[in-house]
Amino acid sequence: MDQQSINRINELARLAKARALTSEESAERERLRKAYIAAFREQTRRTLDETRVKYEDGTHKSLREHLDAQKNRQGPKP
Repeated sequence: MDQQSINRINELARLAKARALTSEESAERERLRKAYIAAFREQTRRTLDETRVKYEDGTHKSLREHLDAQKNRQGPKP
């Protein structure tokens, strides 16, 4: 998401505090919010996918592999 879109979200938030938004402004705000959330989720997902866990023996595993290994060690839930 570009800075211009973030600035517009903030501008619409300030407007909403000062007065009621028009239906067009409300629709724009909703569209921008959804785009912002989608971009945030994608960035977070990429960060987690690139996260590596380093073990004491020097080996590395992806975070997903690490969590799967922990889950398998705990066994199935009753």
